[in-house]
Amino acid sequence: MTATPHPLDQLTSGEIEQIRSVLDGAGMLRETSRFVYVGLDEPTRDELLAFRDGTPADRRARVLLHDVDGAPGRDVTVSLTGRTVIAERTPDPVVDGQLPILEEEFAIVEEVLAQDEEWLAALKARDLDVSQVRVAPLSAGVYPDEYPEESGRRILRGLAFLQEHDRDHAWAHPIDGLVGYVDVLDRTVHRVVDLGPVPIPAGSGNFNDPAVAGPARTTQRPIEITQPEGPSFTLEGNLLTWENWSLRIGFDTREGLVLHQLAFRDRDQGRERPLLHRASIAEMVVPYADPSPVRSWQNYFDTGEYLIGRAANALRLGCDCLGEITYLDAVIADESGRPRVLPNAVCLHEEDYGILWKHTDLWSGSNETRRQRRMVISFFTTIGNYDYGFYWYLYLDGTIEFEAKATGIVFTSAYPGGDYPYAAEIAPGLGAPYHQHLFCARLDMALDGPANRVEEVDAVRVPMGPGNPRGNAFTFRRTPLTRESEAQRDADTAVDRVWHITNPTSLNALGKPVGYALHPEGKPTLLADPDSSVAARAAFATRHLWVTAYDPAERYPAGDFVNQHPGGAGLPAYAAADRDLDGQPLVVWHTFGLTHAPRPEDWPIMPVDYTGFQLKPAGFFDRNPTLDVPPATPGTHGCCGADGHA
Repeated sequence: MTATPHPLDQLTSGEIEQIRSVLDGAGMLRETSRFVYVGLDEPTRDELLAFRDGTPADRRARVLLHDVDGAPGRDVTVSLTGRTVIAERTPDPVVDGQLPILEEEFAIVEEVLAQDEEWLAALKARDLDVSQVRVAPLSAGVYPDEYPEESGRRILRGLAFLQEHDRDHAWAHPIDGLVGYVDVLDRTVHRVVDLGPVPIPAGSGNFNDPAVAGPARTTQRPIEITQPEGPSFTLEGNLLTWENWSLRIGFDTREGLVLHQLAFRDRDQGRERPLLHRASIAEMVVPYADPSPVRSWQNYFDTGEYLIGRAANALRLGCDCLGEITYLDAVIADESGRPRVLPNAVCLHEEDYGILWKHTDLWSGSNETRRQRRMVISFFTTIGNYDYGFYWYLYLDGTIEFEAKATGIVFTSAYPGGDYPYAAEIAPGLGAPYHQHLFCARLDMALDGPANRVEEVDAVRVPMGPGNPRGNAFTFRRTPLTRESEAQRDADTAVDRVWHITNPTSLNALGKPVGYALHPEGKPTLLADPDSSVAARAAFATRHLWVTAYDPAERYPAGDFVNQHPGGAGLPAYAAADRDLDGQPLVVWHTFGLTHAPRPEDWPIMPVDYTGFQLKPAGFFDRNPTLDVPPATPGTHGCCGADGHA
């Protein structure tokens, strides 16, 4: 870090200590205060422009304070520059929802249930010793018609699993037909739902046990990735430059990896061209499909409720990352407001990605091949049973790609037998409910500047007729999305639907607005009933695309406080203003994800499943921007020589 931080540098340990000192000096801290979230209050676009002109930016932080003794929570903004509190509000837990779940609350659910007579009686009826029962602390959702008494209370629900020994993966032994509802503030059980004993699956889930996995195979020979001259990228503070790309890397307790000020140096134009002001995966929700009374409430907002950034893994060379690797630590605040370093939280490396372009020309005799490579910026996080990798890829041709990798252990249940329609049997007697993993990318666009617009582009068949006598014609229809009410759209793979983000004030050599195309995978959005609680709370996941006018305060697709929020926050509330989107600073929100019908092959640990999207230049450049990529190094086995010939 430089002596004078860039406004987008992550908070330092010293700054986190200073934040705590400012709040303490303002009389806001008690012994029972907990720092749920501390993050950089990022400067606006205008403030960043002023900083480039030499005007120092006010360095600010946002803090969410929870009191475990029941005092009202606080949403506070601290000026580090001025060493003072500059804004404060008290969220209403009934209207606004609860603050995110604390790490210390994970253990409370199991501890409280272990002392509850009704819970202990349920375990006794199953011949279980409470010392062997693990309880998953699970966000409660909101069901006011069924549980009006939960309004305003800080609730977690607990599903139980049998752990046969200290190293046993208890997910293999769900204790079904039983769930406990716990108020983690007053540490009481306000409801136990017990449908009666169900056979507990007995098979082992210990995938790291040779008795389960079998002897390790001996057929794999080493794969070594080396860059004898070092990587092609440079990192100065949080500023990454690679090939024609430049960007700043941020890390947030809630969102995890954040990319700022992505730009591409156009050699033809001799200038650096902005593409994205900010990019993050701003929310993810995992809704489950089993309507069983002990499981029908299951839906988890891993970003807004559990804060995926704070659970970042410490990545290991040769295991998580292979090649010439650069790691970045992340600095967050722990729940006492002290700095906590997450070592090796972010992995940076470049990798070969096959053929970039190739042609053998019969007329000229040329035979040219160039290889693609990509810059990889990634982190991994573990939320309960699932592990997620978040990977941003930058390509030589200007393409931006995001890929989520889902692995870990599927959430299990006892399989009720027959052809149960809401879960799969993955091992004898062991079920795994159907579910989805739905992510929402927040893409703060800045294509060649702030004046952007979005068009929906569909392939269209042309009927046979006077202008199309042989019926071979097809074309493309472009539909501008000029207001927020129009810009709530679904993907359609049948017409190869994409969305073009363009800049009407910046024209390419053909006189057309420069642009990028968002290519969706087009998999299902939220499959829950439109009138369900989760559909109200995860309204962002009911559409593949939302476009809103830029507002730096509109950061999260499900709203600021997701935990036990009744619904309607985030994108529905933002878009209700129905603002003009034509030639304006705007934010593109894209929902994508997986619909998971678990397989036996997903047990006892799930091979990685993939989902994501691409942003590809569509008229942004005047020609292929990779013509200057050289042939592969002469003499390398199987590569092209200096003249481009094999």
